[in-house]
Amino acid sequence: MEEKNFISYEYKTVIVKAAEQYRATDMYEAFGWEINSTTSNIAGKVTLSMKRDRKQKHKQELAKLERQAEDLIVTIDSLQRSKTMGASIFAYIFGIVSVLILGGGMCLVMLMENSTPAIVIGIVLGVIGIALCCINYLIYRKLADKKIRQVLPIIDANEEKLANLLEQGNDLLYAELI
Repeated sequence: MEEKNFISYEYKTVIVKAAEQYRATDMYEAFGWEINSTTSNIAGKVTLSMKRDRKQKHKQELAKLERQAEDLIVTIDSLQRSKTMGASIFAYIFGIVSVLILGGGMCLVMLMENSTPAIVIGIVLGVIGIALCCINYLIYRKLADKKIRQVLPIIDANEEKLANLLEQGNDLLYAELI
């Protein structure tokens, strides 16, 4: 009778954005996971089903490095979102105020048709509102560019840390094979 080599596996399922699928695949493979299947969801997400040998050598170290890598990815994603979030909030508020000024000018012109000073003030308010709406994007770009210049070195440093963690995990996987 032939003896079979039985391997028991541990399984993991992770849901990631479709744009992040390849980065996640590379990350988990660096820690010993094999991708069994990928399933696309309607919401632009991908489900990765993975397995790994339960008796993997250096399993605790790999798990620790994997958690650190997952934390770094979360940090990098939040830094990516923060590049435009403050500028977007300012642009929305500034745009609302600009439109209210424009609307106030329109109301003065339309409600007080017989009053020349009200029409003149309404037209001036309308022009100011339109001008503020037009410069809103310029202010947004300036604020976003300033934030991007601040955050980009931090993102690059975290990407470098992530690459080092993946190299460490990969080195642990193949330490005995060499």
